[in-house]
Amino acid sequence: MKSFSIIFNFLLFLLVLCGCGSGAGGNAKFVFPDEDSIPMNQAEQLSEEALDDIARNISSPIEISNILQRMNVPFNNSYLASSIDASRISTSFDRALKLGILGADLGYLNMYEKTGQSIDILSSIKKLADGINVGQFFDFETLKRLSLNKSNLDSLLFLSLESYNQIDRFLREKGRGQLSALMITGVWIEGQYLATQVLKQYPDTILRNRIGEQKVILNDLILLLAPYCNLSDEYIKLCRDMQELREKYRDIRITYTIGEPQTVEKDGALVVVQTDESKVEMTDDQLEAIINTTEKIRNKLTLNN
Repeated sequence: MKSFSIIFNFLLFLLVLCGCGSGAGGNAKFVFPDEDSIPMNQAEQLSEEALDDIARNISSPIEISNILQRMNVPFNNSYLASSIDASRISTSFDRALKLGILGADLGYLNMYEKTGQSIDILSSIKKLADGINVGQFFDFETLKRLSLNKSNLDSLLFLSLESYNQIDRFLREKGRGQLSALMITGVWIEGQYLATQVLKQYPDTILRNRIGEQKVILNDLILLLAPYCNLSDEYIKLCRDMQELREKYRDIRITYTIGEPQTVEKDGALVVVQTDESKVEMTDDQLEAIINTTEKIRNKLTLNN
């Protein structure tokens, strides 16, 4: 399976590094076909390594949060999934999905140092995590303390991300992979929503391209969900929605040029910089369809059932 590492600096898996870990070297070019991943009927045969690969490549709640600041985009409270009321959520399906959504929002708030709101979201996250028996992976007291101490932002971001990574691994190890897939889906769809909402107000070429590149990630996300699509009506509807979004991406063309890594000095240390480049061919109409479909799906998922 191809290994893609996309680092979006905030709000939306977006920003800057888009690398492809294939064996090609030099300045090789390749174009993703319409089907960018393995066939759907092989989804249930994915190895643990492949699942880890997919999970790593889907934007984390923390990695989503830098780009807006680099774009000097102001904080916007209306982007948050404020309609979610953790005390009214009763099913494991909704708890896991909304745990992911709120994780993305937590990353957004932390990057803007909105400590008061971060603590409110942490409280909701605690309720949702406890509801699916994974609350032990959140050190809520430490997270709250770090939220109130802005000088420890890096520690807060690391601890938040590590908590989600541990939950993902635990759920899959315990045969509860469907909940892990839902949590990761929630993280991705909220990050996608945040990015597209920002782009509507603040057109930006880099952000636009990163949204186009989500075609690759979305295909892998659908693979992650595929084994569970017939578990219940809730899963059927979610899978159908994700396929609808995938259709909006179908005709988008992505070309990667793989460059040689370069070593540069930064803050007195040597840092390896990727020189890979990507070209996204996406019309305004295609982008609008992606934005509208993303918004429709995300708003549906943030309703309290």
